[in-house]
Amino acid sequence: MRHGKKINHLGRKTAHRKSMLANMACSLIEHKRINTTVAKAKALKQFVEPMITKSKEDTTQNRRLVFSRLRQKDAVAELFRDVAAKIGDRPGGYTRIIKLGNRLGDNADMAMIELVDYNEIYNADKAKKKTTRRSRRGGGKPEKPATETPVVETPASNEEE
Repeated sequence: MRHGKKINHLGRKTAHRKSMLANMACSLIEHKRINTTVAKAKALKQFVEPMITKSKEDTTQNRRLVFSRLRQKDAVAELFRDVAAKIGDRPGGYTRIIKLGNRLGDNADMAMIELVDYNEIYNADKAKKKTTRRSRRGGGKPEKPATETPVVETPASNEEE
């Protein structure tokens, strides 16, 4: 039985897997999208999204926690400086996995994983989402405005001249 065993080991020992995911996460932060297999992309998504959440609050402790997993100073700096500023208002779902088909050599399922806010193609046709909140107090019928008499303006007198 595999109760409580959610992690995909990817056919690697623990140290190799952690190093590979750290390197892939640094490449994702640097290039904003990478091509890899579907299994590695799903494992990378679980690895990198908690770190992006930590980068939204720039504290020394969060930087240390992220650096202990990424192990590259430049990637941590770019994550906290550029990426965090761009995804600051997003509540989650920072990455997107797009399946690309099969690899030519070994027929492995390939995918592209990317940071969501950096894709201009997907974000160009979707304008910023408007959040409209309507209260239910007024019922379903809008009230008619009272009939107003039109105001006629009279020309100003030339008394000052």
